[in-house]
Amino acid sequence: MTAIEATDTDVGLAPRVAAGGRRRTHLALALLAPSLVFLVLFTYWPIVRVAVDSVTLTTFGSKTVAYGLGNFARLFDDPAFARAVTNNLIYAVGTVVPSIALALALAVGLEEATGLATTIRTVVFFPVLIPLVAAAALFLFVFLPGIGLLDHHLAKLGVPRTNWLGDPDVALWSLIGLTVWKNAAYYMLFFLAGLQAIPADLYEASRIEGASAIRRFTRVTLPLLGPTFAFVVVIALVNVVTQVDHVVVLTKGGPSDSTNLVLFYIYQQAHENFDTGKAAAATVVSLVALSALSVLSLRTLERAVHYET
Repeated sequence: MTAIEATDTDVGLAPRVAAGGRRRTHLALALLAPSLVFLVLFTYWPIVRVAVDSVTLTTFGSKTVAYGLGNFARLFDDPAFARAVTNNLIYAVGTVVPSIALALALAVGLEEATGLATTIRTVVFFPVLIPLVAAAALFLFVFLPGIGLLDHHLAKLGVPRTNWLGDPDVALWSLIGLTVWKNAAYYMLFFLAGLQAIPADLYEASRIEGASAIRRFTRVTLPLLGPTFAFVVVIALVNVVTQVDHVVVLTKGGPSDSTNLVLFYIYQQAHENFDTGKAAAATVVSLVALSALSVLSLRTLERAVHYET
């Protein structure tokens, strides 16, 4: 009788448990609904719209609409787009590598929680708090030829003045310097978190075995920072593609398109030339390239991590 009663009780509880689970699911969906609506409206719908616009072919003054890859053909035939891609590649190498190297060096040097290290961290982190537009406006006075802060101090060393934003051979490197100054401390935070997650006993064991500081860094620190490196590289690549405020404020793509990055090229096509098809095609190409680079970076760096928890 006891077994039968227990079975009957379980059978009676099952529908109530299922009903309770459905109510919790409905409640969760209701709570998430506002966020899901905004996610669809401001994330997924723009992606769909850009994808549709990239294959939409229209003629000025005509209502005829066709679909095809004509926008991509015009895009790849445009020398200005090729120049923007080249500039973006130089900008990527010139910003990602130095920024990450400097961020790692700062993180290792300021890892200890001393009063001096905390003060230096605060000073180093200050550029992160400044919006990129404000930083660009600040550096506009730094880069002024002859009377700017940079030329003022270089003149004391006998260096002739340079048109930092007006020389096609120098302007892009000036933007690269601004970007490294702005982003290095941001990446430093992630490396500090990664360093603090490394078990201290691994360093103690390596010291007991007689490993030097350089060997501890290459054999313990760097391998265990593999996931952090993967994350920071992806963030840096995203910044390379999405940060364009300093171009708008300082150079507007000039001189002679020497600082025209892909995102600013997209802005020009959409809002200055009113060529939404080409702008959408360039957006799709840049997003595909960024996604491929991000996946490649994650897989490459995480595959290189070999350690046991």
